[in-house]
Amino acid sequence: MALRCDLIIREATVIDGTGAPRRQADLGVTDGRIAAIGDLSGATADREVIAAGKVLAPGFIDAHTHDDRVVLCGPECAHCKISQGVTTVVVGNCGISLSPLTRATRPPAPLDLLGDESVWRYDSFADYARAFEAERSALNAVALVGHTTLRAREMGDGELGRAATDAEAARMKARLKRSLEEGAWGLSTGLWYPPAIASTTDEVIAVAEALTEAGGLYATHMRDEADGVLDSIEEALRIGRAAEVPVVISHFKCTLPQNWGRSVETLAKVEAAAREQPVGFDVYPYSASSTVLMPERIDPRVRIIVTWSVPHPECQGRDLALVAEEWGVDRVEAARRLLPAGAIYFQMDERDVQRIIAHPQSMIGSDGLPHDKFPHPRLWGSFPRVLGHYARDLQLVSLEDAVRKMTGLTAARFGIADRGVLAEGMAADLVLFDPETVIDSASFDAPTTPSVGIEETWVNGVPVYRYGAGPTGERPGRLLRNPRAAGGSSGAAA
Repeated sequence: MALRCDLIIREATVIDGTGAPRRQADLGVTDGRIAAIGDLSGATADREVIAAGKVLAPGFIDAHTHDDRVVLCGPECAHCKISQGVTTVVVGNCGISLSPLTRATRPPAPLDLLGDESVWRYDSFADYARAFEAERSALNAVALVGHTTLRAREMGDGELGRAATDAEAARMKARLKRSLEEGAWGLSTGLWYPPAIASTTDEVIAVAEALTEAGGLYATHMRDEADGVLDSIEEALRIGRAAEVPVVISHFKCTLPQNWGRSVETLAKVEAAAREQPVGFDVYPYSASSTVLMPERIDPRVRIIVTWSVPHPECQGRDLALVAEEWGVDRVEAARRLLPAGAIYFQMDERDVQRIIAHPQSMIGSDGLPHDKFPHPRLWGSFPRVLGHYARDLQLVSLEDAVRKMTGLTAARFGIADRGVLAEGMAADLVLFDPETVIDSASFDAPTTPSVGIEETWVNGVPVYRYGAGPTGERPGRLLRNPRAAGGSSGAAA
């Protein structure tokens, strides 16, 4: 009997996510899984797509996001990701996760990157998982639990400026352990931020011990990405060794002019460590960062753009220096008046960015901030930018390797067993793109412009985005369960 599929994509240039050379093939999908790859001329399907001249790849896995709310608020919210070919997002990064925490007042920065008190309503990870199931998402998600979220819950806002007591750390560990058992994937920290910078390495280790017992990984926005970057890498590695879990260093970079070029040192340190323990890192393809506006950390050499401001929304998208000049104050005072607020910081060197992207072990993560009023363009452009600018135009990496960094490598690093590679039996998370035209369109002046060249995106075999038409409105995404937890399965809903 001839093979019958729900979907067949014919005559595609298949790049399978492993780094292997591209090949011409058809791909069939049945019940959300890849049924066959090869010559399917004898097979039929409910829908057939002719993909001659186009690349078919695994759906991209965004290794570092703040999409905790995006995955709960429908396909239009996910437009910024599915228009890039992203099918799975890792949420809960930099110590910031929506659960387990409820709020009656606006949270302190950087928790407010996810929103004001109205969005903090998930008392447990199980509550968040139930909301995901009820709302149904256009995207799959892997969810981490944030250390800063745990601190805010167990210590209270007024106590965040000190290290946790042993009893507080024990409560955080218990809360994390429960979250892992309910499906969370691991622990993230944001040790660079004031609410968590007061925590000691021993505090983080005490909390991270839950990972050893319940399974998970440790992802970190390190304590210092500038002068103390090597010491910060060592701290991250120490925490991973103590907890006996894999380490993922978030948005790997070297900040401020005096540290430009030091990626030679930092990459060498991670390479050496990787021979002794599991460690990986992600990178976004831009030389500017974005986070909350912090007056005390303004460097006179760094240009800053305001991305949002609660008291002065009219300033979003404007250069901080121009705002300060209009107000007749210096940039530090202007920043104070804008708080709470967010900003883009032009503080990295493009040569470091390219060196990190080119490294064989770098994953791609957007680190986009979807709730900024005037976001960094990485939110809408990261993945097509790697494909078009860095792979095709600069030939920094091959197209096969660029896809691997967005798919197979990320799936392997996070332990996502059934995604990231095109093979029979794998989940049908797919992206079809034009290798000749794919490119980011979002810029620092127009940051929410969709990319071009992404033809169609499928999540679990269902089309969620088509170029020219936008989101389809479908919601086939799943909250993927921590496979290390007892009874876990990476393909199942938590």
